[in-house]
Amino acid sequence: MSVIATDMLAGTAAERLDAGVHPRLSTDFLNRYSEALMLIEMVAMDETILADLLAWQVVSYREHFAASALRCAASALAAYDDLNPNRARAFDEACHAMTRLVRTVTALLAETPPSPELPEIVEVASEALRRQIARATQFINANGTIDIGKFEDTALQAQIDALLAR
Repeated sequence: MSVIATDMLAGTAAERLDAGVHPRLSTDFLNRYSEALMLIEMVAMDETILADLLAWQVVSYREHFAASALRCAASALAAYDDLNPNRARAFDEACHAMTRLVRTVTALLAETPPSPELPEIVEVASEALRRQIARATQFINANGTIDIGKFEDTALQAQIDALLAR
C-alpha cells in the first residue's frame, strides 16, 4: 500500500468518510479457521495430518492484518478500529469460540486410543465450525453493522457440548 493510501486511512472515521475512504473488514482473516476445518476433516483420512493440526496457531484479527502484506490490511485494521465496541467484543468472542472448538477437537483427535465416537465428533464439530465461520463471514461482509449474536445456533452448540462431555 502506498504511503498516500496509508495516510488516508489515518484519522477518525468521520475524517476518512470526508476523504472518500471507507475502511472495510476483510474475510481473509477467516482463512485460518477454514484451514483448521479442512485439517480436522482430513485427519480421518490421513492420520499424518494431525501434526499439521497440532501446529495450527491462532492469531487475533488485529495480529493477522498487522503482519499481512495484503493491500487491504490497513483498511481492514481501520474498519476493525471503527467497530462499535460491543460488536467488536462479540466478534472477538465468536473467534474465541471457534478457537476453543478447534483446540478441543484437536485434543480429541490426538487421544490414544482414539474414541469410537470420533467420526461423529468430527462430523458435528466440523458442521459447528462451518456455521461459526459462516456467521463470522456474514458479520465481516456487513462490515460489522449487524449483531453477530443474532446468528447464534444454540441447538447446534448443545449438540457439541453433549458430544464433548462424553
